[in-house]
Amino acid sequence: MSSFQRTRTPSLEVTDSLVDAALTLIEESGLGALTVRSVAARAGVAPMGVYSRFGNKDGLLEALFVRGFEALQAAIEIPPTSSPLLRLQAGCLAYRQFAIDNPQLYHVMFEQMMLLELSPEAKIAAKGSFATLVDRVHAAMDSGGLASGDSTEVAQQIWSAIHGAVSLEIAGVHFAHDREANFAAMVQSLLRGLAQAD
Repeated sequence: MSSFQRTRTPSLEVTDSLVDAALTLIEESGLGALTVRSVAARAGVAPMGVYSRFGNKDGLLEALFVRGFEALQAAIEIPPTSSPLLRLQAGCLAYRQFAIDNPQLYHVMFEQMMLLELSPEAKIAAKGSFATLVDRVHAAMDSGGLASGDSTEVAQQIWSAIHGAVSLEIAGVHFAHDREANFAAMVQSLLRGLAQAD
């Protein structure tokens, strides 16, 4: 059950407010500004309130990691259409928009947290978005929009391509004036190639 579905209790509200405070801090000042004390001050609680809920700064980072993947999952939840391939394409575009809108959180999700040992809950949160991509690829294959193949392997190829492009864009490597249109063209080319794969 995601944090969006849990029954809210006073304790959960405090926990969520601490994660909100941490997210605001990294958005405003970057990851270097994130400390237990800075989050506690932003949320209006004693530092012990952070330690009692997250253990330490790494626990707080993991909470951001989970929040990020839950938000990414919500962002790529594209309603079904008559074309599974177009739905897959729309999900790729939504992935980019999420990353562009949340660059610091994206950094936590895909770079910072790779340095830490993740809890089972965090691993489950991370796998949800990829499972959605695999399902979308499988549906596109079933409809004839993509060539038949191993849907997991193809999903890995798609994720690698879009993640690489988005990461370069966030890092300031801009290959085109209209970056949104350039990304959309890249996705179309990628899916066109996968439609013709042997």
